[in-house]
Amino acid sequence: MQAVPFLMFQGDAKPALALWRQAFPELEVLELQEHAEGPQAGQIAAARIRLGGSEWRLFDSPPVHAFTFTPATSFFVDCDDEAHLRRLAELLGEGGGVMMPVDNYGFSRLFTWIADRFGVSWQLNLP
Repeated sequence: MQAVPFLMFQGDAKPALALWRQAFPELEVLELQEHAEGPQAGQIAAARIRLGGSEWRLFDSPPVHAFTFTPATSFFVDCDDEAHLRRLAELLGEGGGVMMPVDNYGFSRLFTWIADRFGVSWQLNLP
């Protein structure tokens, strides 16, 4: 058995993936299928990526829905050093939101909790 995160976008999967590839050069695209025609032409029909040793799935949902991502689910990233954390915070946080600014909160040397401009929540940690 394998369980993986599955992220459902509404037309923003491709630009989200581009942002993440910029932020995480080690991100591997394992599968990428785009809709060839119709109103979703060019959007992601199915994608699998690997980041930090885990596999994720993502796609653009054909039907419009009344929900999106929430900070109740986030990706927790242990960074290599302070420069790494600050670089990720700047890239991922551009156009998004900050729930906890970069600071020492006592449970690690440095931490921030942000949402990227697509609403995906990231906890960036320097242990």
